[in-house]
Amino acid sequence: MSRSVLVTGGNRGIGLAIAQAFAEAGDKVAITSRSGEVPEALAKHDVLAVRCDINDTAQVDAAFTEIEAKNGPVEVLVANAGITKDVLMLRMTEEDFTSVVDTNLTGTFRVVKRASAKMLRARKGRVVLISSVVGTTGSPGQANYAASKAGLIGFARSLAREFGPRSITVNVVAPGFVDTDMTAVLSDERRAEIVSGVALGRYAQPAEIASTVRFLASDEAAYITGAVIPVDGGLGMGH
Repeated sequence: MSRSVLVTGGNRGIGLAIAQAFAEAGDKVAITSRSGEVPEALAKHDVLAVRCDINDTAQVDAAFTEIEAKNGPVEVLVANAGITKDVLMLRMTEEDFTSVVDTNLTGTFRVVKRASAKMLRARKGRVVLISSVVGTTGSPGQANYAASKAGLIGFARSLAREFGPRSITVNVVAPGFVDTDMTAVLSDERRAEIVSGVALGRYAQPAEIASTVRFLASDEAAYITGAVIPVDGGLGMGH
């Protein structure tokens, strides 16, 4: 059956691939982004694009109201929207730190809270949070980003226990380095350095993250909750 699926930050990169995967499976997909535009890659699908800044509770509520009116209550939420502001600790300003945590962690709280009210009433739902291998391994210059992504794990596991009695699963996908616009700006030297630590010796493709997310939202994954699934080519093994 076609479900109402929301992917935040679904206009590019990993989020776009996730939205494509659900749309191709026949689900009713909505995406949020700050622009509110439908990406060209999704033009052939009947995808609803809604303008939303997840830092603004009123915008989050308005986005959900529009999605619910057009697609029905959100049954699958993929919280993917996030930002980076990489800088070494001694140069990191308080705004560098708080803006990343506020968007990546508190922004996720806002969308999950809004979605979960109707999931709890319906006694069903799937929540997938997009974290990062950096949330468990750490990374120089990414103390703010790593803190926000590590926070998603504790957040998800608390909600897995809270929502479990209502048959709602909450899981985390932790990608490694993925071939997107964000990583394309890295120098060849830096890319080679990163790949040297990946057991599979390559970057992930966005579709490889998307397939894991779609599995966690499927009936086959109904007994998986509170899990952190690494899709990192072996980069974070042991963490």
